[in-house]
Amino acid sequence: MEKKDLPNPRIAALLSFVFNGLGQIYNGEIKKGLTLIFLSGVSLLILIIGAIFIFYFLKALVSIGFLIWGVCLFFFGLIGIIIIGIYSISDAYNKAKKICEGNDTTS
Repeated sequence: MEKKDLPNPRIAALLSFVFNGLGQIYNGEIKKGLTLIFLSGVSLLILIIGAIFIFYFLKALVSIGFLIWGVCLFFFGLIGIIIIGIYSISDAYNKAKKICEGNDTTS
């Protein structure tokens, strides 16, 4: 592989920072990138559902169960987004660095 065809670790990390999974796709790991995009979407959906439960509790003053479920779902989704984001950025950077150094054994 020529030097100009090698992925830049900084660009890979930046792409994953902008949108989880894009750095993996940039590095040629399409399946992993799509999986991270899917997991990010699921985490975001969980966060939104939690926010809706909290809003519904505050607006309609329904049972405390809505608030408890809302808070749990909101924080579960938020933690998922954070963990996936950190993993996506660090994995994209490290993989691109390994490819550039010629230590990549999987491609």
